[in-house]
Amino acid sequence: MAFLADALSRVKPSATIAVSQKARELKAKGRDVIGLGAGEPDFDTPDNIKKAAIEAINRGETKYTPVSGIPELREAIVRKYKRENGLDYTAAQTIVGTGGKQILFNAFMATMNPGDEVVIPAPYWVSYPEMVAICGGTPVFVSTTQENNFKLTPADLDRAITPKTKWFIFNSPSNPSGAAYSHAELKGLTDVLLKHPHVWILTDDMYEHLTYGDFKFATPAEVEPALYDRTLTMNGVSKAYAMTGWRIGYAAGPLPLIKAMDMIQGQQTSGACSIAQWAAVEALNGTQDFIPENKKIFEGRRDLVVSMLNQAKGIECPSPEGAFYVYPSCKGLIGKTAPSGKVIETDEDFVSELLEAEGVAVVHGSAFGLGPNFRISYATSEALLEEACKRIQRFCAACR
Repeated sequence: MAFLADALSRVKPSATIAVSQKARELKAKGRDVIGLGAGEPDFDTPDNIKKAAIEAINRGETKYTPVSGIPELREAIVRKYKRENGLDYTAAQTIVGTGGKQILFNAFMATMNPGDEVVIPAPYWVSYPEMVAICGGTPVFVSTTQENNFKLTPADLDRAITPKTKWFIFNSPSNPSGAAYSHAELKGLTDVLLKHPHVWILTDDMYEHLTYGDFKFATPAEVEPALYDRTLTMNGVSKAYAMTGWRIGYAAGPLPLIKAMDMIQGQQTSGACSIAQWAAVEALNGTQDFIPENKKIFEGRRDLVVSMLNQAKGIECPSPEGAFYVYPSCKGLIGKTAPSGKVIETDEDFVSELLEAEGVAVVHGSAFGLGPNFRISYATSEALLEEACKRIQRFCAACR
């Protein structure tokens, strides 16, 4: 009898975490490494949010909380969805978890049966298919194209849906591509979903506040109110509020689903960190003035990286509408010989050789289900990004 669960054979480690760990290990050995693998803002958590956490500690808010979150945070979530997305929920329809990842995992755990299918557009965040697999479901991947800005078409979505489809996962702006869907593009997808009433929508809005230029964010239940009763709208404070380590995600959706997720969480972790929840109350209720300032900085970094990568031999880099990632193609380097003498046969070869030759850590696109590409997080300083891009240009020029 095997000791470890069979489910583990269906799951791969997180490629993004692995790249970040590799970069840390090389730095510890004295290598000059620029890590562009982590999806984490380099900004500090705003002072008003830190102050709210300190005040919560001083008030003694250090006890267990309700599984689904403190009432003050759930009410703040209700106000956020009404204010920013035009969605009406009650506090009972909300749930708070230890990061967005737990929200997603609990939703799958509460609903998935063996044989259930989950439609996932590629490229996708590396954890989506692994969560589905752990919970006994079957990921169904639908590839997008760089020519279509990595956006799923309504026809492709329609073809992917079967009688076994339980969920459609939607992430806009996207990790890893930065692609963001306009209201009209979303309407095309929601029209398809209206034809398939057995399919639920899990929308990951974690990068909602990080869109650039004149782009206006929209979320599926806002675009098509008829989908409200089968949509779980997930978000969190990690990205826009620079609170990755605070580990607070949240969602709102139909009451029976929220109750089921609450039951799972009650036997899993119980409530999220009490201090982090009070910090999140201030994040949602307090000033939002720093968000446009940070967006402007991110937009400048995006433009720098896109420009410099497009000057690298064999690299083609689209300009994304949101998040803080670019997803360039390294197709022009496939078949070339790296400075080490190794032939670059895959995007994984490309990122491995780049790390070895120039000390730049990025994530291979095949980890996100679509290559030959690689993901760069530009959530770091312009000086480091410029140096990293120079190294990438130098590496590409040295490939023969």
